Amino acid sequence: MSVYTPVTVAELEAWLARYTVGGLLELTPIAAGIENTNYFVTTTKGRWVLTLYERLPAAELPFYLNLMAHLARAGVECPTPAPDRTGALFSLLNGKPAGLVTRVDGAPMPEPDAAHCAAVGAALGRLHVASASYRARLTNRRGPGWWRQAARAVRPFLDADQNELLAAELKFQTGFGKGGMPKGAIHGDLFRDNVLFDGDRVSGIIDFGFAATDFLAYDLAITVNDWCVAKEGVANGALIPELVQAMTAAYQAERPLSADERDQWPALLRAAALRFWLSRLYDLHLPRPGELTHAHDPAHFERILRDRVAHSSRLPEAPAARSGNP
Repeated sequence: MSVYTPVTVAELEAWLARYTVGGLLELTPIAAGIENTNYFVTTTKGRWVLTLYERLPAAELPFYLNLMAHLARAGVECPTPAPDRTGALFSLLNGKPAGLVTRVDGAPMPEPDAAHCAAVGAALGRLHVASASYRARLTNRRGPGWWRQAARAVRPFLDADQNELLAAELKFQTGFGKGGMPKGAIHGDLFRDNVLFDGDRVSGIIDFGFAATDFLAYDLAITVNDWCVAKEGVANGALIPELVQAMTAAYQAERPLSADERDQWPALLRAAALRFWLSRLYDLHLPRPGELTHAHDPAHFERILRDRVAHSSRLPEAPAARSGNP
């Protein structure tokens, strides 16, 4: 549970005066996340999620919040940011940029089956189709430059084998980001805890704090590496073929992948594993001061990276494209 910036009822009531969302009824910390401070907020006019952005500079927030608004207007299953009386989507609360978004009903799916993976793949495909008309651009702050910086910071905490793996993968990924694959606004962190389900239906894609302009197929690889892997036993970290097939087929029914994207698929899976292994190592060994914080175990993504290096997984064959889709 992560609350870096506590907010009292009185402080929130004063801040909410700039909105037309009614009077405050309830304020509850959210027991998830390691990047930002989040609260459930209930008012006389609705249910919301309050986010205080701990790391994101205010100058970057319009990209994330306007993206969410753009996607919601396009029918993508995501929360809608609430504008204040001036039309602004965020303002300072206790010294941090903060905003309200609609609260989406549903719950995460910690043990997904093929149907859940297909639903997520289709939702991500629709997100990428909708993001094609989003004109704002933002360099991925967890891209290759950050990989190299984070690697230098965590190397003293790694053993010889881990350092060898890290150095070899950074060398392998040289030139990532300079290819010709399609780019657009990506979610960048579509893990199981960032998708809400209502029954078997995706009801909400949440937490756009790592959204950026990057390769669309990289976003799919990030998602596959979390949703379509074994998390226990001797196969821990290995891809589950039927789940990969379900997710990638449903995605490509919405947005077919190019030949270049298909060729680069093994490298994209490795890049996605490297990025999250590094971020988890960084959060574990170089944590920020905070209240009620937790860090995820980096060993899981080390296993995933080792598996992707050892097994070059081809992308399953694409289904026939729907007519009318780009």
